[in-house]
Amino acid sequence: MAGVTTATITRYENERGGLLAATRDKIQITLESAGISFLADGDVAAGPGVSFRVEL
Repeated sequence: MAGVTTATITRYENERGGLLAATRDKIQITLESAGISFLADGDVAAGPGVSFRVEL
């Protein structure tokens, strides 16, 4: 779907390698076209969702 192999995704998910910026961008664009929103630091979601808790 994003033009990225499943091996690349699996390697990244298992923390066995990083992503090139171009690969990251392909994945993000594909997810955004499917309705996923990426929030910048401090942004607030408009509806239900999950986020990381800020550690103080």
